[in-house]
Amino acid sequence: MPSVVTIAVVGAGDRGTGHAGWALAHPERAEVVAVAEPRKVRRDRLAADHGLEAGSAVDDWRVLAARGRIADAVLICTLDREHLEPVLAFAALGYHIMLEKPMALTEDECLRIVAAVEKAGVILAVGHVLRYTPYTQALKRIVDSGRLGEIVSIQHLEPVGFWHQAHSFVRGNWRREDEATSMLMAKSCHDLDWLQYVLGRPPVRVSSFGRLSHFRPENKPVGAADRCLDCAVEADCPYSAKRDYGDQLARGEHNWPLSVVIDEFTPQALDTALREGPYGRCVYACDNDVVDHQVVAMEFASGATGTFTMTAFTEQADRQTRIFGTRAELRGDGEHLRVYDFLTRTEELIDLGTEGTMDAAGGHGGGDAGLMDAFVAAIATKDPGLVQSGPQESLTSHLTVLAAERARHNNSVESIRPADMANRRP
Repeated sequence: MPSVVTIAVVGAGDRGTGHAGWALAHPERAEVVAVAEPRKVRRDRLAADHGLEAGSAVDDWRVLAARGRIADAVLICTLDREHLEPVLAFAALGYHIMLEKPMALTEDECLRIVAAVEKAGVILAVGHVLRYTPYTQALKRIVDSGRLGEIVSIQHLEPVGFWHQAHSFVRGNWRREDEATSMLMAKSCHDLDWLQYVLGRPPVRVSSFGRLSHFRPENKPVGAADRCLDCAVEADCPYSAKRDYGDQLARGEHNWPLSVVIDEFTPQALDTALREGPYGRCVYACDNDVVDHQVVAMEFASGATGTFTMTAFTEQADRQTRIFGTRAELRGDGEHLRVYDFLTRTEELIDLGTEGTMDAAGGHGGGDAGLMDAFVAAIATKDPGLVQSGPQESLTSHLTVLAAERARHNNSVESIRPADMANRRP
């Protein structure tokens, strides 16, 4: 029987804490033995949850790295711009690595990460959790079976949700490209990765259009204040921070997104956060610049075409997909698959149910658990093939995102170099 896989956690925010929590549910397979997190409240909370001794909870990942290889694996869940250095350090020490998406924000950094893990001979699993959901696996089985015939085109929608956009991409950490990254990389690298996984072919050409349309100062309602708690028109605003976070606290739901806003779940803590912190700002008086809607058009290596749409202006819901083949059409909404057969002119409905919602609070429909299950199994059995989001696959999807952003900014059609060619740069 494989031994228990030991894990160090770098970054005890919502993602790091969530991934580490898988070990608590599967103590026979994995154990968290150390954590590095600069925020004391978050560090102490994760250490208490996992029964860590004081010396195993530190404020800087460099302290853990200086101790050598004290665990089999590391979960790197730092901010997006802070992935490269810890990956290089822990790979050189022989750690297997689960790296939150995006793997990095530039082509050069992505290439350096891939080169580092391949040189070290360690397993890398990038946090493209959508690949691991039961829904995705069922959909991919249908595509791979040939039942749809030759895939000609695909439409894919990510309905971000109006309040999620306001929380993460207007008020939150991912609101600015210069401080974080593009909306497409931060939120939708999941989707471009998912499309290439489902179709089994990489995209080769891409173009894109999108802009920040609504969350701008000129759209601020008459009489609105700079903060929701002081606003005379707050009750009529769908983006009220007072309502969104206050209602969640009142329901006793101490998870994302409220857990990003406050560390202590009290009305007093929330009032202070909304008066002084970024999450209490009017959505029309922030310093955001990422797009609130975007379309990406793609041509795949098979000749199939695809469109991806990301928009803030929806209820938050599961992704919706239509795949058009020469023998059948497939429609999916995260819980159901509908296959309409052209020969029989009949439709089959496949009800897959759900394993939580498709956001971070719901474990991405079973994807978070699926990723950790595959990562730990790959380490325990020494079989990297169990990881579906390895270095080369993830490199291809990141090159696609970067090409799409070049196309959006340059009003161009961009070719995408295959990952293996990019990896052989001079």
